[in-house]
Amino acid sequence: MEPTYTEHHLPLRAAGFRTLPEALDYAALGQTGFNFYDGKGKLYEVLPYKLLREQAIALAYQFSQLGIERGSRVAIVADTRADFSRFFFACQYANLVPVPLPASIHLGSHQSYVEQLRGLLINCRPAVAIASDDFHLFLEEAAKGLDLTFLGTPAMFSQLPGEAVDLPLPESQDLAYIQYTSGSTRFPRGVVITQQMALSNLSGIIKDGLQVRPGDRCVSWLPFYHDMGLVGFVLGPVASQLSVDYLGTRDFAMRPRQWLNLMTRNRGTISFSPTFGYELCARRIRKEEVANFDLRSWRVAGVGAETIHANPMGKFADTLAPSGFNPQAFLACYGMAECALAISFAPLDQGLNVDHVNAEHLAESREALPVDSQMKSDSPQEKERITSFVNCGAPLPDYHVEVRDDQGHPLGERQCGTIFVKGPSIMSGYFGEPEATAEVLAHDGWLNTGDIGYCINEHLVITGRKKDLIIIHGRNIWPQDLECLAEQQPGLRSGDVSAFSVSSPHGVETAVLVIQCREFDHEKRNNLVERLKGQIHQELGIDCLIDLVPPHTLPRTSSGKLSRSGARQGFLKRKDWGHPLQQSASTIHETTTGACTGSVS
Repeated sequence: MEPTYTEHHLPLRAAGFRTLPEALDYAALGQTGFNFYDGKGKLYEVLPYKLLREQAIALAYQFSQLGIERGSRVAIVADTRADFSRFFFACQYANLVPVPLPASIHLGSHQSYVEQLRGLLINCRPAVAIASDDFHLFLEEAAKGLDLTFLGTPAMFSQLPGEAVDLPLPESQDLAYIQYTSGSTRFPRGVVITQQMALSNLSGIIKDGLQVRPGDRCVSWLPFYHDMGLVGFVLGPVASQLSVDYLGTRDFAMRPRQWLNLMTRNRGTISFSPTFGYELCARRIRKEEVANFDLRSWRVAGVGAETIHANPMGKFADTLAPSGFNPQAFLACYGMAECALAISFAPLDQGLNVDHVNAEHLAESREALPVDSQMKSDSPQEKERITSFVNCGAPLPDYHVEVRDDQGHPLGERQCGTIFVKGPSIMSGYFGEPEATAEVLAHDGWLNTGDIGYCINEHLVITGRKKDLIIIHGRNIWPQDLECLAEQQPGLRSGDVSAFSVSSPHGVETAVLVIQCREFDHEKRNNLVERLKGQIHQELGIDCLIDLVPPHTLPRTSSGKLSRSGARQGFLKRKDWGHPLQQSASTIHETTTGACTGSVS
């Protein structure tokens, strides 16, 4: 089976929609839609927007027979299947609020996943909960004792009665969906996004960020429960009438070459990934395979969702250069679920703009002092004090960004502080959590993003999360600097390392590196620890605890990112940190390796 549509016949319309149903109504007039592929690259379902609209309205009729109120929540376990799209848009036509729940990539812990689902269900209080056969039993267990009008699979829902009625279509101020944050630093919170907020952000992404054009085609493996996967590659293609080819997130993790196969096969032009996705491809693709790909059509290779690291991106570009990949296609962006999705985009067709700054000066004064490129390349002594960040571009039109100090005062150019943003898609709040909302959202509409960065000529540079910042003796240490030093060691990969700090009972703040180590030999492990301690002390001037753990130990968020807060909790559980610190900060901390195998991602 092949897609029955490849051309974009409708006049491109990127703005003017008041609601998501209006956007789908227009897209359904054309010949584009969703295509779903399995891990072997086989197309198993084609869903044109015309058919999606018909099926969503039929489901909306069935929702209307349940007797639930407008604005009621519908929890949907968001695995990468057409049923999610059908139910999501059915909620739009029925004026219900879909709540995508994570379809866990790593189901190693049955109980922890069930507990995660239960916490989200308790928070959003849905009237209906739906999951595919693969996740139904998890959802059923998580929902025990909760008052639901319906809980089941799409097949079970299809048995409900439904008759054509006047549907209570939403207005622009009505809720469109609730998007849970990834929970990398805290328990996920439900971001409330209205129809107007969603469409405003989509318009900016389509017209200004991506400058979508007729003939564009999207390819995505990003999870539907993450803001970039949902807004960027479910709602975005509908609002721009583009076709999109989907590969399951787990299928990508196991066979990353299928991503490139889809880009080649269907002449994809737009696809996004966090840094780790590009790195995984570069690591897994064999040299003799590169000739099998044709990536000349890939005009927007977006990167975001986490702090962007330039080195892995460069390796990807070098590895795939023989396939026609153009490094100028890299497009750095910045955003968050609290803003629907996007806040800023770098300029198109210019690749990554990397800012090299004096790391020591940044740590001491919070000023990103640029380093001369000639000095950077010719002076090894100076190079040791350099850190690099990727420029994420200018805010979208009608969005305003300020970098502020700890007292809330705006800072000047290249002064590093907390990023605040204001714009038309800023959330109305966290669902059911007014106190948490008040912590980050001011009455005048300014949102405290919790991210740290600085501005250059009104372009935004992100240095990290404020809660992740390590402060040792009054100096600011970025965890990614520690992680980068470790990842440069032989045998270690990006994603194998997590850096954070802990306080001893005496109040002494200490940096910690937890490293997933595949090495069995005791002497080699000791050498790794000693070598790293020396490099960290030489380059950053601090002592650091090194904790070697087996592969698959470091926890990840629902979106697949490493969770520093989770790694910290795991470290504290493994170590007797509740008693007075008896050893110095340079002591080797090591965990028995157990079975060492390769990581999936």
